[in-house]
Amino acid sequence: MTFRFAVLIVILAALFGTASAQAQSADGTWLTQAGDARVKIGKCGGGICGNIVWLREPYDTATGQPATDSKNPNPALAKRSMIGLPLFSGMQPSGPNKWSGQIYNADDGSTYASSVSVTGADSLRVEGCVGALCGGETWTRAGR
Repeated sequence: MTFRFAVLIVILAALFGTASAQAQSADGTWLTQAGDARVKIGKCGGGICGNIVWLREPYDTATGQPATDSKNPNPALAKRSMIGLPLFSGMQPSGPNKWSGQIYNADDGSTYASSVSVTGADSLRVEGCVGALCGGETWTRAGR
């Protein structure tokens, strides 16, 4: 009887462990901490990619035209739409539920060293660094 109970515990632990691992996936759509953008994250070449899929203010208030990556120092890229804009590059696994690479900040047109960590089923920590100065924010899963 003890053996059966032990086997049952092992099976239940495996099932709950699998459910927990799936809940920790970064895949999905995330709302930024400020609530001004949604970013769709998915698997990409062994790591993850993230693209803007929604903006609270999708139009440039000065021109009335769709918002563009106007702060980008590259004139060709400064004309691209903010919707669909890729934010992550080279985001590769760096630990359990964690990826490291670079993040593009459309607010200043710069790219920074970054890490992304799933901290809960509906919580994602996004951090970036410039030299020794680091900062971050917590994104929440959208659409659940």
